[in-house]
Amino acid sequence: MGPDSGPEMAAAGQLSVQVCYATATREILLNVTVGEGSTIEQAINASGILQAVPEIDLATHPVGVFGKKKTLDGLLRGGDRVEIYRPLVADPKESRRRRAEKKNPAA
Repeated sequence: MGPDSGPEMAAAGQLSVQVCYATATREILLNVTVGEGSTIEQAINASGILQAVPEIDLATHPVGVFGKKKTLDGLLRGGDRVEIYRPLVADPKESRRRRAEKKNPAA
C-alpha cells in the first residue's frame, strides 16, 4: 500500500477513525470522519453510537484507543480505534483469589 492509502486518510482537515463497543452478544464498529483536533468524546458523539446503544453511559464506561485507557478529552489521530469499555462486574483481584482457593482449598 502506498503512503496515501489506509483508513487514516480523509479529506484535508479531517480524520477517519473507528468507534467500537462490544457486548457479550454483539460487536459494533462504526467508521466516522471528524475534524482534526477532535477529541474522543466528539468522535463518540459523531458516530451515533450513544443513540444506537442507550445503555452506554460515558460517565461510567471507560474509553480508550487501541486498548489503552484514555480520557474523553484525549485528542485523536487518523486511523485511531476508539473503544468504549463495559464496566467491570467483579473485582479482578477478588476473582483471582477465589480461583486460587478452588485450586488449593487446604491453603
